Amino acid sequence: MLEEREDADLSLREIARSVGVSATAVYRHFPDKEALRAALASAAYDRMGEAQRAAASAYEDVLDQFQATGRTYVRFALDHPALFRLMSSMGPHDDLFALDDGEDDDASKLLRDYAFRLAGEGASIDTVRAIAMRSWALVHGLAVLMLQGYVPRDEALIDAVVDTRALGMNRS
Repeated sequence: MLEEREDADLSLREIARSVGVSATAVYRHFPDKEALRAALASAAYDRMGEAQRAAASAYEDVLDQFQATGRTYVRFALDHPALFRLMSSMGPHDDLFALDDGEDDDASKLLRDYAFRLAGEGASIDTVRAIAMRSWALVHGLAVLMLQGYVPRDEALIDAVVDTRALGMNRS
């Protein structure tokens, strides 16, 4: 349903009808539409994180793995634009870069894990946060630019922009 129109146009009753349950059944699980949107966004972040982990598993080098997660982020956004817009509209409830082991989604945990690995032993939390922020801003920005048509979808361009070595990250 998200792919057909904006999530703001969907009602809980309509969603209930489409999955074959009563409207009251939906309200037993989600008190309101925002709760449903938050659950969908959380599940989408976990789904993206799973795809990122799968992409990274094809490599042994940490930078190659990290690049694979970044390329997957952009491609996930391009393949699921409505879902990505929903994910982006649901701001984090906590500091994404608090760097604790809280209830973060799989994609956020993965970003944090790689930021720690790339920063190296003994790096300050500020350094880890900067790596995470820089990396997330790069892939998110590229995805948004491509989704909005400012930059054409080009697989080679995605690979080139997400090249971590070009960012001066040379850790192996």
